[in-house]
Amino acid sequence: IDMRNLTSMKRHQSAPGQQSRRKAAAMMECAITLPMLVILVLGILEIGSGLRASTILQSACRESGRLTAMDWRYIIHPNQTPNQKVSQDLKNFVTASGLNGNASTVTITHADGDNVGQTFDLADPNNDLQFVRVEVTLPYSTVSVFPLNYLAGKILKASIVMRATTKGGSLSN
Repeated sequence: IDMRNLTSMKRHQSAPGQQSRRKAAAMMECAITLPMLVILVLGILEIGSGLRASTILQSACRESGRLTAMDWRYIIHPNQTPNQKVSQDLKNFVTASGLNGNASTVTITHADGDNVGQTFDLADPNNDLQFVRVEVTLPYSTVSVFPLNYLAGKILKASIVMRATTKGGSLSN
């Protein structure tokens, strides 16, 4: 037996209370950093969810804005107005993208002139080539991953402004 190896092993062994102090320090570090890490990850998930929903609303507005600028006479159902068609298509787009489209609110209003903010009738020939704003809002609570109180009552909103036309390119050409 080589005595030098035994003595060197004894020197590297911890003192009786030192190992338990190291475990306690590691537990304290974990107790401090783990909650912060969890909060950071949950915050990233929440922000990502809100950004995803905002992007979906913007895309839905863009798609419904195209309908306001085209000849819609051949694509609306009987007893349906162009405004109802735009609103329903927008809500369907939001629903198909994984959000609650039924919780969304769609407004179609004048975007300029004396009638700014008033309801815009897409079927009215007097509104031909006028600027129209299509806006959709969705309560943040419908897209929130977690029930967070500091975002309660917040609303996600997207809108687009385009020229509306009742004389767009004919589908029969």
